[in-house]
Amino acid sequence: MALFAAEWYSHLLNLLVIGLGLVLMLLVLIQRGKGGGLAGAFGGAGGSSPFGSRAADQFVKITLWFAGVWVLVIMIHVKVVKYDTVRSVDTPAITQ
Repeated sequence: MALFAAEWYSHLLNLLVIGLGLVLMLLVLIQRGKGGGLAGAFGGAGGSSPFGSRAADQFVKITLWFAGVWVLVIMIHVKVVKYDTVRSVDTPAITQ
């Protein structure tokens, strides 16, 4: 029974990593470009932010926090998967 609990946590953490990754991508995409680059390549205004100039500093802070949480969740996920695989190898198979 406990083996299935570890699998459940693994799936939940996997969904959390994917969700946080998507949020990170969206946060990076809505930020203002510093040097032009690809920001104006698609016909948009390269130097303007959709939420104003003061919001750019907040987006950088929010992005850094989300990146830190994303890395932390990935490290926890690796520990859960490693514990699950070690546990499944150590348990003997039931033979009849």
